[in-house]
Amino acid sequence: MNSTAESWSSAINRSNLAFSVRELLTRTGLDGETEFPSAAVLNDVVRRHHPVNWPGPEFKGQSSFVLSEQRYYEQIIFEDNVVPTRENSWHDLFNALIWLQFPLTKRCLNNLHMQDIRRFGVSPRTPARNRITHFDECGVVIAVPDDMKAQAEPLLNALAMHNWQQVLVEHRDKWGQLLFPVIFGHANLEMLLNPFTGLTGKWMAVTVPPGFASMSFEQQCRETDCAVEQKIASCDVFQSKGMLHPLPLLGVPGWYPVQDRQFYANTDYFRAVSSKKQLQMPLI
Repeated sequence: MNSTAESWSSAINRSNLAFSVRELLTRTGLDGETEFPSAAVLNDVVRRHHPVNWPGPEFKGQSSFVLSEQRYYEQIIFEDNVVPTRENSWHDLFNALIWLQFPLTKRCLNNLHMQDIRRFGVSPRTPARNRITHFDECGVVIAVPDDMKAQAEPLLNALAMHNWQQVLVEHRDKWGQLLFPVIFGHANLEMLLNPFTGLTGKWMAVTVPPGFASMSFEQQCRETDCAVEQKIASCDVFQSKGMLHPLPLLGVPGWYPVQDRQFYANTDYFRAVSSKKQLQMPLI
């Protein structure tokens, strides 16, 4: 999709706009904008949702940086507390909206990048930094209310073992009741503007307080953000390969309009588990 201001109105009003994208634009109030949101608009959106104690950075239009700026992207965020944001860029727009929802986790990822850079340098990238980036771009968080952990664990294990029929079809009613998924990766949100079979995320499950379903959007964001930050810190998620498992995004119940038997029978998309695959990380 062309990332221009002129495309904004037509893009957000498409009848087939992915549910996750439409819901996010609605909850942040951006569905009422008439032009592609600027960095200034994104800062206003953040202030509306975080009227006090915003723990995240400011968003700064890429064109306002001096041409001599040579620092790495993560260094600018860490040192200046600003996020370079390209004008009319869906990718950077969704990145800002993930910051809005997950400021503690995004700050945590930025700190992990900087720790790695200080130890190993900017280039070449280490495997750990590649895994951090992969989650940042393509992550999915599955929130599980604490009082429903016992019921959710078998479904999460089935998901980790790629028992797609069991968890996505036979128990599709559990999504939104036991399992509350939210897209963390801003690249996946961008790709959902034109969804395609093969679109996949890497999921992490976390525990949130009871009554999660009845919380406001802002409270759900705060609780999920705290839980993800805690899990990353306690489980050393990015140091080893295979800690996070793939999730075919279009298979999540309600996230794609055509989820019939033939769709889920596509084994090129819904692939069998490899022999080395482990169960999902413990819920904490």
